[in-house]
Amino acid sequence: MSAIPFNRRLYKKYDVAGPRYTSYPTAPHFHTGFGEAAYHRVCAGSNEDPIPRPLSLYVHIPFCHSLCYYCACSKIITRHTAKAEIYLHYLERELAMQGALFDRDRQLLQLHLGGGTPTYMDDRQLWRLMQTVARNFSMAEPEQREFSIEVDPRAVGDETVAVLAELGFNRISVGVQDFDPEVQQAVNRLQSLEQTVKVIEDARRSHYRSVSLDLIYGLPKQSLGRFAATLDHVIQIRPDRLSVYNYAHLPERVKAQRMIVTEDLPSPEEKLEILAYTVDRLTREGYRYIGMDHFALPDSDLAQALDNGTLQRNFQGYSTHADCDLVGIGMTSIGKVGNSYSQNLRDLKTYYSALDAGRLPVARGYLLNEDDLLRRDVISQIMCRAWLDFSAMERAYGIDFKDYFAEELSALQDMESDGLLRRHGAGLEILPAGRLLLRNIAMVFDRYLWAGEQTVRYSRTV
Repeated sequence: MSAIPFNRRLYKKYDVAGPRYTSYPTAPHFHTGFGEAAYHRVCAGSNEDPIPRPLSLYVHIPFCHSLCYYCACSKIITRHTAKAEIYLHYLERELAMQGALFDRDRQLLQLHLGGGTPTYMDDRQLWRLMQTVARNFSMAEPEQREFSIEVDPRAVGDETVAVLAELGFNRISVGVQDFDPEVQQAVNRLQSLEQTVKVIEDARRSHYRSVSLDLIYGLPKQSLGRFAATLDHVIQIRPDRLSVYNYAHLPERVKAQRMIVTEDLPSPEEKLEILAYTVDRLTREGYRYIGMDHFALPDSDLAQALDNGTLQRNFQGYSTHADCDLVGIGMTSIGKVGNSYSQNLRDLKTYYSALDAGRLPVARGYLLNEDDLLRRDVISQIMCRAWLDFSAMERAYGIDFKDYFAEELSALQDMESDGLLRRHGAGLEILPAGRLLLRNIAMVFDRYLWAGEQTVRYSRTV
């Protein structure tokens, strides 16, 4: 794939707010009319598919020891570690109830522990959790599994990374954000380079298949020079994957962000300089730009999935497994089974109460209609491929693509003039300049945005 050119004029022009498209329709369209009964129906229906899909689990661990001011995730800040034991008890209940909904011939290929801080649980509790998963789901053979966990280097024991490997985890994602001490102080996340390197070295000694680092640009006190120094450390560490997220400052929505001094944030121009430098530096160092903030080494499975057309996108970002039903476990977790999305209750009290009453804690969801399915497929192709094949969509959905999407194709003319894409008779090609603006291209096909039906404030696309 060609190098990613960086045109500041274009990126300023297209720097608007928009969805990240971890789902379509996006989460604001989930509604309470889809509840436990509807979820039971879609699970039963998924078992009856001619070729039932394998399964993926997302388990949400919401607890953190301290508050990172930038964080917009669903989390509970507490030093009372006994809460993790109570939560684990309820996770075990939910796993048993969820496991009973799926036929035992449907193998569990993928598992992701996210947070919060999954390693808020101690090694014994994590062992218990994985034993419960194994009791209630049919585990794929070890070489087929993709089991990943998010790790905060400040919240691991000396043997935790090795224990996780013994439990079957073969991918690890390490939160960093920035190595600069002043930036860390400004966001209340003090984490030494040594702590981070130790976790990564432990993972490599334990033969994890993939090590990923998470960074954020646009944080308070950041500058081009400081972020360049952080990238120096990253290049030395050389993770298999790297996520470099754009910080979205939304203090009116995210209470924790009100602790950030707005005057300390880099200007939009400096953020753009940081992004330009990051893309150039990482690609010069041999990383492939995958899309939506993600970079990977050329021999990684993520880069290979991009090349062979099997790359997918879900609530955890980019994935190499295209054909799984995703089961969400834990407070506020989101799943995708069949042609539906579902989300669990968003606070501990109601989550516990539902399980105490013998009910699955499904709070809301969404059942996709035919137009949703078509547009989800189109948007997924844009986010995960360099080519949108009109004829494949026509065969799959029985439409004339150019007729069905006449308004959308007309709306792409400006982007085509700007060199972001090229329309051919048979499809739509995303050009290198458009790779950093995938969200903008996908937004053209979002019916709910066109209809003005989304009122939530999204992060900016650049």
